[in-house]
Amino acid sequence: MRATGASIGDLVVGDDPEAWRGAGFTVDDDGTCRLGSVRVRLAGRAIAKGLRSWTLRDLRNPPRDGAVDAIPTGVERTPPAEPATHANGTRLIDHVVLMTPDRPRTVAALEAVGLEVRRVRPAGSTYGAPMSQTFFRLGEVVLEVVAPDEVAEGPARFFGLALTVDDLDGLAARSAHIGRVKEAVQPGRRIATVDHRALGLSVAVALMSPEPAAKLDH
Repeated sequence: MRATGASIGDLVVGDDPEAWRGAGFTVDDDGTCRLGSVRVRLAGRAIAKGLRSWTLRDLRNPPRDGAVDAIPTGVERTPPAEPATHANGTRLIDHVVLMTPDRPRTVAALEAVGLEVRRVRPAGSTYGAPMSQTFFRLGEVVLEVVAPDEVAEGPARFFGLALTVDDLDGLAARSAHIGRVKEAVQPGRRIATVDHRALGLSVAVALMSPEPAAKLDH
């Protein structure tokens, strides 16, 4: 997928900076973890756990009410972050996962602010029921919207992050908190899940090998 003008500025997470440092991430003194061009703001557990909100840059139609399908959304006006170097070899965020019970509603809300659907993929019953994945591009990051095939009521919510790391196999061999490395959906790539709770993180995290030299579409 080719990038559009829109991109992610910040992701606000209800975690303590020390937990992320303990997991091998570099965290600045102000509690910011720079993953590629995105700033992850570690705001502590006082704001509640998990990925709470985001800011988006260069939207064609910024939300007037500060939300996209009730997901708190700010307008980012600062330049992209300078990537940090992390002891665990993280390069950048490959994709952000958003869960919704109502795919048409959430997709329409994302399209209303100027994002374009790049691909829709059946996901089978990976998440417990027949699901689909809808992909958008936000700068260097893919937004993956996961939804059941049968529409239901309820809010959209952030689910987790997939991070690209330099040496997935080496990292998995050194850590008891990384699961089995397996082939990813993306051709030529591999993936493993992290026991994030054991590390004190409240956001689901998966790790991925880098893209092959010839960049492939999601």
